[in-house]
Amino acid sequence: MFKDFKSLLLNPKALFFKNIGTKQTVIKNTFWLTLSEAITGFLKFIFVIYVAKILGATEYGKFSFALSFVTIVVILSEMGLPDIITREFSKNKESEKDYPAILSFKLFLSLICFILMVGGAFFITSDPIIRVSIIVLGIFILITSFLNVICAFFRAREKMEYESVFKITQHLFLIFSSFIVLFFIPSVKNLSYAYLFSNLVILIITLLFFNFFVSRIKLYYDKKIWHKFFKFSWPLSPGFVIGWIYVSLTSIMLGYFGYNIENGWYNAAYKIIGALAISATLVSRSFFPVLSRFSKESKIKIQRIWNYQEALMAILSFPMIMGGIILAPQIINLFYDASYNPSILAFQWLVIVCGIDFMYYPYASSLVVFGREKVNFVLIVIGLIINIILNFIFIPKYTLYGAVLSTTISSVVVFLLAIVCAKIYTPISPFNIGTLKILLSIIISALIMFIFLFKIQIYEPNLFLSIFLGAGVYFLTLLVFYKIFNNNFLKWKRL
Repeated sequence: MFKDFKSLLLNPKALFFKNIGTKQTVIKNTFWLTLSEAITGFLKFIFVIYVAKILGATEYGKFSFALSFVTIVVILSEMGLPDIITREFSKNKESEKDYPAILSFKLFLSLICFILMVGGAFFITSDPIIRVSIIVLGIFILITSFLNVICAFFRAREKMEYESVFKITQHLFLIFSSFIVLFFIPSVKNLSYAYLFSNLVILIITLLFFNFFVSRIKLYYDKKIWHKFFKFSWPLSPGFVIGWIYVSLTSIMLGYFGYNIENGWYNAAYKIIGALAISATLVSRSFFPVLSRFSKESKIKIQRIWNYQEALMAILSFPMIMGGIILAPQIINLFYDASYNPSILAFQWLVIVCGIDFMYYPYASSLVVFGREKVNFVLIVIGLIINIILNFIFIPKYTLYGAVLSTTISSVVVFLLAIVCAKIYTPISPFNIGTLKILLSIIISALIMFIFLFKIQIYEPNLFLSIFLGAGVYFLTLLVFYKIFNNNFLKWKRL
């Protein structure tokens, strides 16, 4: 129908809503994923800032505590099912016949998680408002997890436009419901009910659409399928990324010790950083299927692709760390009032955690690609244990700053262990002459940017002007190094 890609560009409907060829399908799916992440990320960011301002640090701390608790527990329900469904259904369309059994498995896991959440609500806090919020938000997060399993079916069919539309609609409805509640009857409990109500509406719409236009929804028990997908998915339950797990766990422990206002400061800082992490999410999602495809074909090709991924993550992480440390006061003061000033130091520490998280991903993805999911899982468990121990030591003594210190140390330890494990368990070479020179260029460029931003602070420049000038200095310096080491950049093609 379309002789070449240029002619396809003249037909937007075919380009963005049909799967015609490999190149077009990749572009179409990338467009929809990027659109979804950009819109939902922006909406969440603006919404979180508004919630923090309306509720205040103490009440926002209570809400963050409840949401962090249910987010951690839901890992048992989420497991790695969405990723495994996408992988298995993409490889073999016949596997779709197992979907009803997978849905019943998901419902079973959700029931177990809900029981744990209700029990945990009475164990972890004596505050009745937080207990109710945990139960209500628990149902909300379980619905979100169930929707992720449905979206995995769309991903397997490479119909990301459906996932994008549902996610954007979900966030629009959630924000609309929450704004009404916060405007008329603002409270932690009422906000939790708004979250739940919005997700129930989206769940009903999604199930109706799926049942009538995609595949009939059925449920049945199959022991073999349950065992198969449990075996595949449990090592992936924490996902690839470490930072958000430790942040959520630390938020829970701040709430457990009764430091609600400190919890509000802590989460206010991290929510801004979460918006910065969207770029890394898009990069990581783009590289994972490519790494998977070449893992069995060519050691040279996968090393080259992994080098690109590591370099891109470094290019994103180091300027974010340096700029975040210098510009933290301006960033926090832009979005919050003076009552959130303690969030400044928390932001400076957590931006380091986020940068480490970026750098960790290539090593985690290499372990998963080469069938070492359990190694990655063990690393995360080690980090969780270290994080819990350090939180018990530091939070009672240093409250908010003890919490961020625990998170930072845990992330660094797991990142270093991941480098060692990638070297031992995969054919990937984490460090070679080419990548070391690139990494050194990035670090020096980021340091020069840091010095530049530090020097110009005496003039009290506008935040956005500082970001613009800092980015300019960083990329110009990086370009100089690129010219110096040009041959080494090109050698990646011949690894």
